[in-house]
Amino acid sequence: MLRAVLFDLDGTLLDTAADFTAVLNGMLAERNRPAQSYDVVRQRVSDGARAVVSLGFEQTEGSDGFADLLTEFLDRYLAQLSVSTTLFPGMAEVLTHIESLGLKWGVVTNKPARYTQPLLAAMQLATRCGTAICPDHVTHRKPHPEPIYLACKEIDCLPAHTIYVGDHKRDIDAGRNANMRTVACRYGYISDDDSADSWGATYVVDTAAELIPLISNLQQP
Repeated sequence: MLRAVLFDLDGTLLDTAADFTAVLNGMLAERNRPAQSYDVVRQRVSDGARAVVSLGFEQTEGSDGFADLLTEFLDRYLAQLSVSTTLFPGMAEVLTHIESLGLKWGVVTNKPARYTQPLLAAMQLATRCGTAICPDHVTHRKPHPEPIYLACKEIDCLPAHTIYVGDHKRDIDAGRNANMRTVACRYGYISDDDSADSWGATYVVDTAAELIPLISNLQQP
């Protein structure tokens, strides 16, 4: 019987790509470099800030000047991380539904706490979220199961009574490694050469709204 729902953050719970795009294009404009489209940046967000900076500046991590660009990008992002970020369509109703059933919900993300915690606060989710596990809180990040185990401990739920929802193969791998049922989101930040159907998730959804009947069914004894 389902007792809790854990979510990945970027690309699953929150649509953060517009703010990543704005920060990157601001830096590119100041250096007279061509802007990157939202659609292109969107496919890289789940791979983190390094991937976004690499996309815009055509540099790989470790190359000359990359570290300074990454630091500047992260500082700028922190200053405007919730300007255009929103819950994905239907996700507000999903969270309300989870709470109406008396279930707990939380976040397990590879996004550092420096950004996750103020972002959740800005989105007025911090007091509703039962746990928010970031790489800062564990030794191993996803796809290792350690972050999910810690989240389950904090919300006092066994992995068997919890599902993990994500938009990247590493999310599904993390859930499977924790012996947990998983949900892959086709609506998330998935590159054109990837497919959520290939990750081995227990369930796959096209929209956040599809989580409502799924959660209702799993919550039944």
